[in-house]
Amino acid sequence: MAAPYEYEEGGYPQQTDAVGYDPNFVPDSVKSFVVHLYRHIREKNVYEIHQMYETSFQTLSERMFKETPGLLLMPLRLTLIMTMSSACFTVRCGSVTCMLDFLLLLDSGLIRGIIIAAFSRFLISVVLHGVVNMQLPNQWLWDMVDEFVYQFQAFCQYRAKMKSKTVEEIALLRQFDQAWNVYGVLNFLQALVEKSTIIQILEREKEGLEEFTATDGYDYSGGSNVLKVLGYFSMIGLLRVHCLLGDYHTGLKCLRPIDITQQGVYTSVIGSHITTIYHYGFANLMLRRYVEAIHEFNKILLYIYKTKQYHQKSPQYEQILKKNEQMYALLAIALSLCPQVKLVEETVNSQLREKYGEKMARMLRYDEEASALYDELFSYACPKFITPSAPSFEEPLVNYNQDAYRLQLKMFLYEVKQQQLLAGVRTYLKVYSTISMGKLANYMDLDEPNLRAVLMTYKHKTHAVDSDGKIISNADVDFYIDEDMVRVVESKSAKKYGDYFLRQIVKLEGIMTDIDRIKLE
Repeated sequence: MAAPYEYEEGGYPQQTDAVGYDPNFVPDSVKSFVVHLYRHIREKNVYEIHQMYETSFQTLSERMFKETPGLLLMPLRLTLIMTMSSACFTVRCGSVTCMLDFLLLLDSGLIRGIIIAAFSRFLISVVLHGVVNMQLPNQWLWDMVDEFVYQFQAFCQYRAKMKSKTVEEIALLRQFDQAWNVYGVLNFLQALVEKSTIIQILEREKEGLEEFTATDGYDYSGGSNVLKVLGYFSMIGLLRVHCLLGDYHTGLKCLRPIDITQQGVYTSVIGSHITTIYHYGFANLMLRRYVEAIHEFNKILLYIYKTKQYHQKSPQYEQILKKNEQMYALLAIALSLCPQVKLVEETVNSQLREKYGEKMARMLRYDEEASALYDELFSYACPKFITPSAPSFEEPLVNYNQDAYRLQLKMFLYEVKQQQLLAGVRTYLKVYSTISMGKLANYMDLDEPNLRAVLMTYKHKTHAVDSDGKIISNADVDFYIDEDMVRVVESKSAKKYGDYFLRQIVKLEGIMTDIDRIKLE
């Protein structure tokens, strides 16, 4: 752990060799900020809470703690969430200085994981068994769930790197072997979903009996939005955790109550929106539901393209840009395995060609170089998979933090290899509308029985089972066998005239703006 900090006359923390930390040196501006925030929480003033959390807090943390990297190992934002969450759930946390005391303990990754795990258990007991009467911004509630899942992921990665652990760290891992237990994490999120009755609320909303989405989850009748929105975001948290574990079916099942084809509470927070679609799209990609993945990646990438300038001053901006690049890589993979560029809007397609046009052309060759490119893009864009089990301390200590990633990569590349064997089929089906089995077998250097097997395999690989159990097609070229003839049916997507006119309107508005700037003499 880093040495404690003390404050000089200017109120800025300086490192010292003192044994303890003196809470009397908390800057007045920090005290004032927490007091005002606390008051707004008690008054249920969501607008002021949001302004302080998103704007004032960022300014304060940059001004007061800019020169103290030890304090910034864990964002002040998380500590603020924890400290003030305790207050808004009618639980006393001591004093405003506990926020800074807590930060000092977070200098160690292990200590951080253990403390946050303990806090999470404390918080869930309060939320599930206490009285919650606050109205909080959706951004704040999303950050609680998002940070909780992130800390679980980070701790699993930390625990799996055993070779460099000190004797003290190993002793702590032995002592706290149930810290961030995967079943506890899943039960935590599932308990929030069930306690909030959010699934029933969303069902009643479909029948016109609730107004959850219409009000962005807020309760304007004097009640609380906290439990309902936490339950809502916990479904997204469950999707994310199951994706980290490689259980894509269960992850998508957890998200089913949320209709992602429509605007919802998940779109009210940019981080929630991106996290949802990223994991939803990745899960569908791994389940060979390429068309669904392409649809959703296309929509979110277009949304980010149009709105990212509004988030440039947000602390989440770098994360938005990173996820944007990762989803372009995933879209490149999906379109290489399922070449349906017509499903992608022109703006997104233009960005995609600029980023990955050359690589996608090489990936369609289905040779060793193509496999290496699939490996590269998958490794860059996939989630940081985790192995949730604790290490075996009796065996030689090794790093196993990459084991889950290697397994998922192996499964993905195996699927790519199977697609490579079928590349020739699609090439000929694109050329012919009707071709005899004998002629096609001759072209592909196969006998007819093997050709039939290849054609049936192609059928299988271009179809998948959706979340409703229905068989869906990912093929832009389909066919059926009529006795000794292969008859090809090429799917045609409906032209989207609306998108074309919207693009022209945007261009016209740009031209009119340029004209207005011209000063005539």
